[in-house]
Amino acid sequence: MAYKETHNAFTRWWVEVVSWRERHIKEKNFLIILALVVGVVCGFAAQLLKYLIHLISGFLTAHLSTTTANYLYLVYPMVGIFLVTLFLQFVVKDNISHGVTKVLYAISRNKSRLKKRNMYASLVASSITIGFGGSVGAEGPIVFTGAAIGSNIGQAFRLSSRTLMLLVGCGAAAGIAGIFRAPIAGMLFTLEVLMIDLTGATVMPLLISSITGATVAYLLEGYNAEFFFSQSEPFSVSKIPYALLLGIFCGFISLYFTRAMFMMEKMFSRIEKRYQKILIGGVIMAVLIFVLPPLYGEGYEAINNLLDGDYSKIVDGTFFYVDRDNIWFIACFIGAIILTKVFATSATNGAGGVGGTFAPSLFVGALCGFLFAFVLNHLFGGVGISTKNFTLLGMAGVMSGVMHAPLMAIFLTAEMTGGYGLFLPLLIVSLLSYMTIRMFEPYSIYTMRLAQKGELLTHEKDKAVLTLLKIDNLVERDFKSVRPEMNLKEVVDIIATSNRNLFPVVDGEGMLIGTVLLDDIRNIMFRPDLYKKMHVTRFMSMPPARIEINQPMEEVMRIFDKTNAWNLPVVDNGKYVGFVSKSKIFNSYRRVLRHYCDE
Repeated sequence: MAYKETHNAFTRWWVEVVSWRERHIKEKNFLIILALVVGVVCGFAAQLLKYLIHLISGFLTAHLSTTTANYLYLVYPMVGIFLVTLFLQFVVKDNISHGVTKVLYAISRNKSRLKKRNMYASLVASSITIGFGGSVGAEGPIVFTGAAIGSNIGQAFRLSSRTLMLLVGCGAAAGIAGIFRAPIAGMLFTLEVLMIDLTGATVMPLLISSITGATVAYLLEGYNAEFFFSQSEPFSVSKIPYALLLGIFCGFISLYFTRAMFMMEKMFSRIEKRYQKILIGGVIMAVLIFVLPPLYGEGYEAINNLLDGDYSKIVDGTFFYVDRDNIWFIACFIGAIILTKVFATSATNGAGGVGGTFAPSLFVGALCGFLFAFVLNHLFGGVGISTKNFTLLGMAGVMSGVMHAPLMAIFLTAEMTGGYGLFLPLLIVSLLSYMTIRMFEPYSIYTMRLAQKGELLTHEKDKAVLTLLKIDNLVERDFKSVRPEMNLKEVVDIIATSNRNLFPVVDGEGMLIGTVLLDDIRNIMFRPDLYKKMHVTRFMSMPPARIEINQPMEEVMRIFDKTNAWNLPVVDNGKYVGFVSKSKIFNSYRRVLRHYCDE
C-alpha cells in the first residue's frame, strides 16, 4: 500500500514537472538539453559495456596457452549462449537480436518508441555473448541501448514522434561515439545508417550527443585512439592504383559477407526448436573458434597486431603455432579467417547470442587489407606496399561496403586509429568498395530486412512519407455491406440509410465477393416491379483491385495509379475490412510531409 501511494505521488509530481516544462521551455530549446543528457548517459553505458566485455573475456582467457590449441574454446561459446538464452527467456522475455534493424523499424513503423527494457537488455546480453567468445561486436547492442535511452527519455517528457526520432538518433550517435571515441563517426552513423536527415534542426542535437558521449569516453579511458597505429611508411601517389584495386576487392568481400550472412539467417529461421538453434549454432561457432582463435570475441587484438606489423601472432593459441614463420601458411590462415568470420558471426546470433556486425566488418576489413598487401609484396617483390597502411584502409573499405556508409567508415577509421595521414586513400577505398557492392546490393546489411517488407525509412522524402503512413490508419469502415442473396428492395432500403455510393458485397463468413455501385443500379432502383426479381448477384461488380491490410503504402499507391481508382476495398486474407480512398491518402500524405519536413 505504501509503495502504491509513493508511486502515485511521484506520478502526480512528474505530471506537474512535464506540464511546467511545456509551459516555460520550447521543445526546440529543451531538445538541446536532452541531447546533452542523452550523450552523458549513453557515454557511460558504452563504457560499462566495454568494461563488462573485457572483464569477462579477460577472466576466461588469461590462463590460456599461446603455443598450443586450447580446448576451452569449444566450451566457452556454448556456455555464453546458454546463459544469454536463460536471460532473454526468463528476464527480458523478448527478442533483442539485430539491434540496429530494430531501431530502424522503430523509426519507420513504431513512431520511434522503444521499450524500457531495451535500455539494459542488449547491454547485459551482449557482454555475456562477446565475453564468452561470441564472434560478434558490441556496437550494434550499444546503438540499440543508446536509441532506447533517447526514446524513453523523450517519451517521459511527452515529446512528439519527430522529436523522439531525433533523440533516438542522438542516443545511437552517442553510443557509437562513446564506444569508439569517435564523435564525427557517431553523427555520421545516424545520417547514413539510421538515415535521419541532416537539417538545421537535427545537426546541433546530434553533434552535442556525439561529442558528449566521446568526452565521457576520453575522461574514463584517456585521450588515446581505440587502435594503436603509427604510420611509419608514408602513402605515395604511386600506390594509388593498389588502393583502387583494394577498394574493388573490399567491395566484393562486402558482398560475400552480406550474402553469406543472409543465407545463414534464412537457415536458422527454418529451425523452429530453440534448443536445436542453440546446438547447431553453438557447435558451428565453437569449432570455428577452436580452429581459428582470432574469431573469438570482437577480434580487436588481431587488428592491433596487424596494425603493429606483428602478423605472426595471429596463429597464437592454435595447432599451427609452429608454422608462424611460414609466409604462405600465414596467408592461407588469414584467408580462412576472412571466409569463416561471417559464419561464426551468423552462428552466434542464430544460436541466440546478442551482438552486431559492426566489429566483424572491421575485423574482416583489416584482414583483407593486410592479406591484399601481404600477397602482392611476396608475389611481386618490388611493390613495397605497407601492410600496416593497407590493414587500416581495408577496415574502412569493408565497413563502407557492408553498411553502405562510406563517410562514416572513413571518419570512424581515422578517429579510431589516428590515421588522418591516410585520408586520401581512405576516401578512395571506401568509395570504390561502396560503389562496387551497390551494383549488386542496393541495401545495407541492416536495411535489407526492412526493405524487403517495405518498412524502411529513407532519405527520399516521397518514400519516407509513404513508409510512415499505415493502411490500417487510413481505412474507412463506415460502408454498409450487402449480401449476395439480397433482392433489390433490401438493397434500396440500405441505400436509403447510407450516405455512401459504394457498398461491399460480403458472404456469411465476411469474405469480400464484389461491390455494388450506386451509379450502376440508379436506372433500376426506382422500378418496384423489379424489387423481388433482381438480386445482388445480378448487378454487383468486381473491384478493379484489392488492398491487403499489411501492404506497404508504396505498393498501394502503385495499385491506385495502375487502376485509376479512387476507392479500393481493403481485405485481410480475403475478409472485408473497409475501403481506402485516394483522397484520404493524399490528405494524410500532405499532413505527414509537412510534419516530416518541418524544421
